[in-house]
Amino acid sequence: MSLKIALYGITRDIVGTSVIELPAPAPTTVGELLAEMRRQYPALGQLRSCAVAVNNEYASDEQALHTVDEIALIPPVAGG
Repeated sequence: MSLKIALYGITRDIVGTSVIELPAPAPTTVGELLAEMRRQYPALGQLRSCAVAVNNEYASDEQALHTVDEIALIPPVAGG
């Protein structure tokens, strides 16, 4: 099983690309994906928050992931 993850903002800068593909054992959850991303890219763990969207909706850590899912890592956003 392989998951394709779109990266935006600071997450893209940290990883060095806008899309990555990670092999993942089934079943995989959003929480497990975040833990693996932080293990591979320790600077991601320094972000105050980081949301994950699955199929264009914010996802909880417990949500299961499937290879057909559209996954995005969304960094904190400041506005004014």
